[in-house]
Amino acid sequence: MEKSRAEAYDFLQVLLEMGEALMHCGAEVNRVEDTLSRMGVAYGAIEMNVFVITTSIVVTMELSDGAHITLTRRLTSDASTDFRKLARINTLSRRFCREKMTVEALEEEFIKAMKPTTKPVRLYIGSALAAGSFAVFFGGNIFDGIVAAIFGLLICLFQRKLLPLAPNKVIYNIACSFIVGVGICIITRIIQGLNSDKIIIGDIMLLIPGLAMTNAIRDILVGDTVAGSMRFIESIIWAGSLAIGFMSAIWLVGC
Repeated sequence: MEKSRAEAYDFLQVLLEMGEALMHCGAEVNRVEDTLSRMGVAYGAIEMNVFVITTSIVVTMELSDGAHITLTRRLTSDASTDFRKLARINTLSRRFCREKMTVEALEEEFIKAMKPTTKPVRLYIGSALAAGSFAVFFGGNIFDGIVAAIFGLLICLFQRKLLPLAPNKVIYNIACSFIVGVGICIITRIIQGLNSDKIIIGDIMLLIPGLAMTNAIRDILVGDTVAGSMRFIESIIWAGSLAIGFMSAIWLVGC
């Protein structure tokens, strides 16, 4: 009996790791709660109680002998977007519910699923194409698109190198948008014919927390009011920090 409880404790640890990974990859709260609950039942739990908000995961599992195991995980990292990892974790969770899998095997498969598969060069190319395309889409000329693409590369570099060092995403958004805004304003003052507003629009699209805000609205609509409200407020603050950074750059340099 002690061995089974120890194994259940180890399983719950892996379950929390998967829940944190799902939240970090951009999953909505309802999906995380449903995934962890289904995996717990598939493992053999009599009842699963899962509570998830943007900053915490609480899971209580009732075993067949009547024992209850509760673990809590504090979420400190800001949510990002990685649909590939999200898809791999979802596939693993469905496979666990269909097949018999040991806790050790589940942990090994989860570690494999969390390995990065996207090459950095693809991230840089994607950022450049997205920023340049948005600049042209919103009325800029081809030269605005080229400049926006160049600063899109800089934003991608900041996301890879500066974001892990920032104390929180608000500080990162202010610093990143200010540096990029200053660079855009300087370039447009030197080179005539460039539209600073179109370039800024193209680059700011890489930083807007659109997915987080969409998930927040969805969480509220499906009944997760607390988690959805917290995520919505976070999104508004992140968007406000971007506005502060770019407006400070425009006020300082002028463009």
